[in-house]
Amino acid sequence: MLVLGIDPGLKHTGFGLIKIENRSSIYIGSGTIVTSVKQTTSQRLVIIFKGIQEIIEYYKPDQVCIEKIFLNINPKTTLLLGQARGVAICAATISLSDIYEYTSLQIKQTVVGYGHANKEQVQEMVKHLLKLSDTPHSDAADALACAITHIQHNKFNTR
Repeated sequence: MLVLGIDPGLKHTGFGLIKIENRSSIYIGSGTIVTSVKQTTSQRLVIIFKGIQEIIEYYKPDQVCIEKIFLNINPKTTLLLGQARGVAICAATISLSDIYEYTSLQIKQTVVGYGHANKEQVQEMVKHLLKLSDTPHSDAADALACAITHIQHNKFNTR
């Protein structure tokens, strides 16, 4: 079973892939889809959409999970994040039927054990849990944490 986790963002959309094999979580890959503030919002959304599609076409994950958005103090930021999240969901749904969603609180609680953990704590726990030699970029770490959460909450690895 191969799980793709996505941490949506208009500037940086993180992704992470974890394979379940013999009840073990194996790191496959991760990265960040980056857009430029010099591009229009529409152009940036297309980059995210195409990036997610390319990842799915290349790796062919069995399941996709994505972080739910939270209400930000700035409504414009929340709207832009929602748009990035929407195109990521759309890109994934074209290839796969179900997209699983987790809140930031659920992800941090599962990975760190504390729902209000900071980014560095999430990065360190992802590095530890997946036995990585290097600390992943924060957006990629958040996407990997989302995938870890999905694996823990669904226990499909016991099938």
